[in-house]
Amino acid sequence: MAENTPDLSGHKVLAIVTNYGVEQDELVVPVDRLRDAGAEVTIAATKEEPVQTLVGDKDPGKTVRPSAKLADVDPGQYELLLVPGGTLNADSLRLDDDALRIARGFTSGGRPVAAICHGPWLLVETGAVKGKTLTSYPSLRTDITNAGAAEWVDKEAVRCDAEGFTLITSRNPGDLDAFLREIDAVLAAA
Repeated sequence: MAENTPDLSGHKVLAIVTNYGVEQDELVVPVDRLRDAGAEVTIAATKEEPVQTLVGDKDPGKTVRPSAKLADVDPGQYELLLVPGGTLNADSLRLDDDALRIARGFTSGGRPVAAICHGPWLLVETGAVKGKTLTSYPSLRTDITNAGAAEWVDKEAVRCDAEGFTLITSRNPGDLDAFLREIDAVLAAA
């Protein structure tokens, strides 16, 4: 465990992705870091086949084996939802009924969601950004504002506790340290 990383033993995190197009570091870095801190992390994908990550939305990255299918996930079994970006991943995820069901399960149940880069598109689709202050990849700003967000800001990481659930957002893989500090703080306080 890193020096400033809290012990997250006993905490359960769900990461949801499609099987192609998730931004490599937005999935792999948080999953590895959370597991190293003791958290149990489930990676759920649309299918049971390996997840092909991408680097910069174009170059093949690592292949990751999911541990569950989105259709089989009970969101009530987890404390925090992680929604990585990647343009292709996020655009497909927001059209997936199981991903929408899972996201709604977290937000309506008052449990935290952490979304990075294009990941907030899923929350736009569910209506969960209404009244929230958040950040994202800059191209989502208009979508987020039109979906009723209180404010879109250009910051490394934003934590918003308004509207009944905690939302942690970041702009891109360069913000992962700040993003993970917020996730650690939320889980450690749970």
